[in-house]
Amino acid sequence: MPIVEDLNQEIAKLHADAFLTIEEHKKKGYYFWLQAVKEILPNGHVWVEGRGDMIMLGSYSYLGLNQHPRINQAAKEAVDKYGTGTHGSRLLTGTLDIHERLEKKIAEFKGTESAILFSTGYVANVATIVSLLGKEDVVICDKMNHASILDGCVYSGTRFVRYHHNDMRSLENRLREFSSAGRRLVVVDAVFSMEGDIANLPEIASLCKKYNASLMVDEAHSLGVLGARGRGIEEYFGLPPDTIEIKMGTLSKTIPSSGGYIAGSAVLCTYLKHAARGFVYSGAPSAMAVAAALAGFEVMEQEPERISRLWENAEYFKNLLRQEGFDLGNTQTPIIPIMCGETESAANLAKYAQDRGLFIHAIYYPTVPKGKARLRASVLACHTKEDLAYCAQVLAQGAKEYGILK
Repeated sequence: MPIVEDLNQEIAKLHADAFLTIEEHKKKGYYFWLQAVKEILPNGHVWVEGRGDMIMLGSYSYLGLNQHPRINQAAKEAVDKYGTGTHGSRLLTGTLDIHERLEKKIAEFKGTESAILFSTGYVANVATIVSLLGKEDVVICDKMNHASILDGCVYSGTRFVRYHHNDMRSLENRLREFSSAGRRLVVVDAVFSMEGDIANLPEIASLCKKYNASLMVDEAHSLGVLGARGRGIEEYFGLPPDTIEIKMGTLSKTIPSSGGYIAGSAVLCTYLKHAARGFVYSGAPSAMAVAAALAGFEVMEQEPERISRLWENAEYFKNLLRQEGFDLGNTQTPIIPIMCGETESAANLAKYAQDRGLFIHAIYYPTVPKGKARLRASVLACHTKEDLAYCAQVLAQGAKEYGILK
């Protein structure tokens, strides 16, 4: 049977081991994916097609920089100067001076010699891991790492092992077990996107040094979030900027643009620019996206009060939820898992919240283990206390109605 004709059967299998199929989600009113936002509104609100004004409680725009007038203006000016596209791949005809300026800015911000831009954060992780490792090497990952890291490990063809989440004894056992392997790379998220907790960087870095392993850290959710100036996990722990050998980050979360990057030594970035297939064979990022990202870094540096406001809002909301009796897991950041237990409980609470103007999603198996279903909230610097109080009230009412809270 031709592939395309067989896809309906494959779609039916997508949730075969999960709660419901796609069609069953839709029939029960649980299908909240792919909702179209028609307009970004002030104070963390969005206008959603078919629903109207909603409080965005699932965004990664932690500092509320999306729609910042200075960033918008930078993107508009870039279109006027460079057009809407590029001339090809960066290695050949696609490099613009603005690409180089952004790479220099990222390196300066992260305290490294150099940086390299990728079209997405996913590509940055996959291309980097694949480029650096071979069959004789080993990559060691936290079990809660992002899927893009896992895919890079699999595609690299190297020996791929994992250690228990944030468990330093488990990590050391793995490093000791493979101490005689070729190159050894430990890869870890700085902030874990499903749990909201923070990697134990001081211990991880110490173990990597002890066992002569390289360290790569994905800062997708820590850039602009961790540290007094938002410079990430090294600043958060008061560690020097050379603690992490390979620093990965995205330009689509705190920074309101698109793309990903690797920051590190000049040798590392030169190698990746000539060997990473995701860079060599991808079209260059558009000038307007690059200009927006560059302006995003500048605004973040010049408006540090956004970072303190983000943490103030996060602590305020977490306190409200805990007072209601919610289990928030081990969160240490503005990413807040609202634990529901069973999948149907999470789906019911998500529907209850969505019907009352909260843009929030249920997360359940296979994304998280069975029995660990949750709603995942992300607090923003631009949220108002009044809106956060309303969100906590709605979630508590729904949780009591569905037996999540007694």
